[in-house]
Parts: sequence; structure tokens; C-alpha cells
Amino acid sequence: MAQVNRNKVRLAYRAEEDEVVLERLSQARMPSDALSEANAIARTLVKGVRSHKPSGLDAFLQAYDLGSEEGVAMMCLAEALLRIPDAHTADELIADKLSGPDWAEKIGQSDSSFVNAATFSLLLTGKVLEGANDRSDNWKAALGRAVGRLGEPVVRAAVREAMKILGRNFVFGRTIDEALRRAAPERSQGLTHSFDMLGEAARTIADAERYAEAYRNALDRIAKEAKDGFRVSPGISVKLSALHPRYEWSHADEAKAYILPILTELAQKASKADVHLTIDAEEADRLELQMDMLEALLADDSLFANGWGGLGIAIQAYQKRSVPLCEWVVEAARAHRRKLMVRLVKGAYWDTEIKAAQVAGLTDYPVFTRKVATDVSYLASAKILLAASDAIYPAFATHNANTIAAIKAIAGKTQFEFQRLHGMGEGLYEELAQLERGIGDPQTPVRIYAPVGSHKELLAYLVRRLLENGANSSFVNRIADEHVSLDDLVRDPVADLDALTPKRNPKIVLPTDLFGSARRNSAGVDLSDPLVRDPLMERLKGSKPARGPPSQALGKARADRSSRLMITASLSGQCSKRRPKTSIAWFALLMTLRSNGTRSVERRGRNFWSARPISTRNMRKNSSRSARAKPERH
Repeated sequence: MAQVNRNKVRLAYRAEEDEVVLERLSQARMPSDALSEANAIARTLVKGVRSHKPSGLDAFLQAYDLGSEEGVAMMCLAEALLRIPDAHTADELIADKLSGPDWAEKIGQSDSSFVNAATFSLLLTGKVLEGANDRSDNWKAALGRAVGRLGEPVVRAAVREAMKILGRNFVFGRTIDEALRRAAPERSQGLTHSFDMLGEAARTIADAERYAEAYRNALDRIAKEAKDGFRVSPGISVKLSALHPRYEWSHADEAKAYILPILTELAQKASKADVHLTIDAEEADRLELQMDMLEALLADDSLFANGWGGLGIAIQAYQKRSVPLCEWVVEAARAHRRKLMVRLVKGAYWDTEIKAAQVAGLTDYPVFTRKVATDVSYLASAKILLAASDAIYPAFATHNANTIAAIKAIAGKTQFEFQRLHGMGEGLYEELAQLERGIGDPQTPVRIYAPVGSHKELLAYLVRRLLENGANSSFVNRIADEHVSLDDLVRDPVADLDALTPKRNPKIVLPTDLFGSARRNSAGVDLSDPLVRDPLMERLKGSKPARGPPSQALGKARADRSSRLMITASLSGQCSKRRPKTSIAWFALLMTLRSNGTRSVERRGRNFWSARPISTRNMRKNSSRSARAKPERH
């Protein structure tokens, strides 16, 4: 079967944001009766949640939001401490991050014993470190310095343990056996789980083999617990970057050839046990590979001979491609006569996507720059999934009362499930269950996304969760903030975004405008985009060695490499800023010459120049400038 057309998905990759937003607004807009129903549900949920004090991670994220000095310090520790191998650097990091914030301000502010215990530990640690850094000339300071020096190993161990405690509240279990035991009480209440075996971005084949074995063992163990089909049984989420160290566009063929047999084996295990297996979402430049792997599995009749409907994919609503991707998944499922389970998420790599586009100097971002635009994109995507019940079983992952309410109002009698992260949103979904019982609706299934793994593998997941939900603009924080009114919490995102001009966040400039009016950012070529890469590769196939003396000097092989560099540069339209008519391709050729025979000359010149007195160098430099003071040629 021919590949399902991806052109709409590709065209939306880095599309102009205002145009995409206008399209999403029209797609997400709800009829007035559905909007009224959603508003009423959201108000009921928020009132119910606010009638109880937050606990666990909800309380922690409220106390240490990323808008506070303490929250930033905590984030820096969580992000960096696990990666620091030596004691000295760890001590310096701890001292830097814990000595400044006023941890005492947080004591007693929360009703959560977990939050207060963590705060008390950080307060004591900070006080010890402040004493260690006090250089005053008195006995009290000297004693403080002594205690600080003696306590450094203890402090270091204490802070690492605090990070482990925090991690354990995010992670469901160290092993799949431990996770299943912990899941038993929740399963008895009708909840189910999607286990995420922690581990992504394998660095070596040995890493990939270890992660693959963890997925195999997890599925074998889950199969023993599975009953009544994938909708009520636990399942797993697979990150493809964990299965090959070069899971990226530049090594696509190699990565797919290695991963596909492993992924097929995992899918066969899931199909046989009738549990779900979801290909998890990752960075935007890996989406094409994710689609390749999904299509390869869809084409395998042996996986679906028993009617299995548990193969899934996660889609990120913050990507501009979310809506066309949902349409593509529906079309692919129908083309192969399969039924898929699709998890719709907001997205957890936003900071990475923004920074990557800026560093690379790309034309635009693959994600929306306003959070409310992501909320609107989520609703537009949800409507597509809910309208394709013949091919899709949708799963909506959210901790936002407005989103939950809107999904309920849109869905009608269509079957779907909600998903939440372990440790978060318990109160919100308890209120939903209570509301549904009160109005006589069947209870919407809720699945818990439950990470499984050791503390050592926690880092990437922990940082994403803190970034995603720790910001004071996140719904998780705002619902617990008594200063935010009920009316502000239950606003219609479509109306809010419709009222904004411009639709793009003006504080997040385009990558090319990163340096303001001073200069343009150096432009890059997005080779992860097939609409950019494929024409380039076609032109490279037909390229010929450049003619002239440089080619003769380098020989055929070197000239061919240089001509390829020139074609690449000319396609991206790059020219020298000092000499606008001079293609950067020419400088690429000169760099090739330099690397193939001129280094010794350069070295001799550098040594000669370094040996000259500075005063002589300056005279030579000034005289050279005078000699060159001629009209600039263009």
C-alpha cells in the first residue's frame, strides 16, 4: 500500500503562526449550547477542587512555582544535581542555589506535610551553607565555617535524598512489579494505568538494548495482569529514542532498520495480551520517524488478526501540525482498516523547541508561542478524534478543568478516556466522577500515566514535569491560587485567543529577529523538514565539481565536496555580510583548501606573529589599516 499523504502535516511544520491560529479558531469554536454546558461543568469542577486543600505534588508545585526564587532554585537542583559526578562541584551548586532564597517564608504556608518537610530540610541546609560562607572575623563565623566544612558531605547527601523523595512522588515504582503492586488499590477503584518505562535518548547501543529489555519484561509482566481488553488493562508507552542512539532524521534509515524489529516484537506482545502500546511523542524534528514507524506497524496484518485496537500514538497539541496530524492518523487507520488508540497531550518539550529553533536560526517555531493557542489547538484536535470513532479510541491527557469540561460537552455519547499524570489531578478527577454520578452519566474512564524506573533515569521526566506544571501560569497552580477568580479560571480559550492581537506572542520574536535591530540571526536550514531536505538532496545528486584552479588543485574528490558545500549554501541563500555579493559557498571552498594543506603555513605565521612585541603589532596593524583605506568594492 502507498504511503498515506503527509503534505498537509509537512506544510504546517513551521507555518506562519497568525494564519494557523485563525484556522484553529474556526475549527475549535463550539456551538453556544455546548459552550454553556462546558462552562457549567468547569465551574462545578473548580468549586469542588477549591473546597479541598491541595496535597502531594499539586501542593508542592503551588508552593514552589517557577515564578519564585525558591522554585527556580529547586528546578536548578533537580535539573543539574543528578548529572554532577564530583563532590566539589555538587557542593558549590548546592551552596549557590540554597543559600540565597528565604526558605523560612515557606514554612507553614502549606497544609501538606510533604511540602513542609522538604522546606524544613532546605531551610536547615541553607543555614548551614550560609554559615560556611561567612568570612567575618569573629568566633561565631569561625564556628559556622567549621560546621559548614564538617557538614558538607552530610548536606550533599541530604539534598540528594531530598531530590530522591521528590522523584519518588513523580515516579510510580522502581520496577514494573513494584508499580503493579502500587497500582492495585487504584485498579480496584476502576482506574487503569499506562506505564512509562523511564529511559529516553539512548546514548549507546548498550543503552538501547537495556531499554528494549525493560519494555519486553514490562509487557510480559503486564500480560499476566491483563483482562477484559486494552481499554481496562494496563499498558505501556514507548519512547523510540530509547531504542536507538541515533533516532533522528540524519540517521533515519539506520535507526528505523534497527528499531522496527524491536517495536514489532513489542507490538506482538501487546497484541497477544490485548493491552495498549503507545508510541510516545518526542521532539518535533522526530515526528516524521514516528509516523514512519506507525505506518510500518499498521501494514503488519499479523498484529491485528485478533482485532487488536490497542496500538497508539501520542499527539502534541502545542505543535502547529497537531490538527493535520490527527487527520493523517485517522486517514492512515482507515486506509489499513485498523482502529487506533490516540493520546492527545498539550506537549512537554516547549522550551526545547523554542531554543532549538533560535539556535539553528530557522524561519519559525514548530509550536505556538501563546499557551492559550495550545488550548485552542487541543480542542480543534479533539473534535477531529471524537468525530472518527470508527477508527480512533481517543485518550485526552489533561489537568485543566476547562479542557475536561469542553471534551465532555463535545463528545456526547462517543466513547473516550481521560488521562492524568501520577501524583497530579486526583482531586480534579474525583470531582468529575462525583459530578457524573450526580447527573446520572456513566463514569468516564481515567488512566494514570505512571513512570517506572530508578532515580538515575528520572532526570529528563522530572525536569519536563516541573517545567510543564511548575509555572505560575499553569492551570495546576492557578486553580489553587485563591487570588485567581472563578470567572478567570473558566474562560473560553477560543474567545480569549480571538480577542488577542497579534496572535503570536510579541515577547517571543522569530528566530531570525533574536538579536533585535542590531543584526539578523544567522539563518539555518531545517534538514528535518522533508519539504526542505528532499529538493536539496535532489540538487546534490546532480551536482558537478566546480571548474577552475581550485578544483584542479584539490582533485576530483575534494572539488566534489566543495561543490556540494556551495550548492547547500546557495540553496539557503547565504552571503557574506561584509561582501554581500560573495556567496558563503566560496568561503566554504576556501575552508576546504585551508583544511587540506595550508595549516602548516598558518601555524608558522601564527608563531611569528605571537613572538612580536605588542607595540610592534599595533603599529603594523595601524599601518595596514591605512594602506587598506580605499573605497569598499561590492
